[in-house]
Amino acid sequence: MRYDAIQNVNGRAYPVEIEPDRNLLSVLRGEVGLTGAKEGCDDSECGACMVLLDDQPVNSCSYLALQADGREIVTIEGLAGEGGELHPLQQAFLDQGGVQCGFCTPGMLISAAALLNASPQPSEDEIRIALGGNLCRCTGYQKIVRAVQRTADELAGAR
Repeated sequence: MRYDAIQNVNGRAYPVEIEPDRNLLSVLRGEVGLTGAKEGCDDSECGACMVLLDDQPVNSCSYLALQADGREIVTIEGLAGEGGELHPLQQAFLDQGGVQCGFCTPGMLISAAALLNASPQPSEDEIRIALGGNLCRCTGYQKIVRAVQRTADELAGAR
């Protein structure tokens, strides 16, 4: 049986018909066509599939798409500005060398964005805790943490 659902993704409505057992990640990648969130472990362990759901980070591989019906979803594609300009976090990751193979990067950025929305001037410990659900095998996290710290400082200066 298929159900009608409205996926509100990055400020746009996507009416879709989905089976009740489909996870949000598969609908975002398949029906919506946004492939930034990655399937890593398919078990909520790696964070590569992280998206914001009503401003909260969730592992979309373990979240049923029907549960997101009518809720606000932001993917990595939605962090960039209207004209395609990079979000300050995206630019900081590039500038600080926090991007290597790039597989974990979308989830890291989503988790970092959620942190900065909730706590505009986080401590290093708060950053590390917020990124605790995101695994990276390339960077060693130092450059990623530094990128989040620099973004927090930059955004604080803009306020």
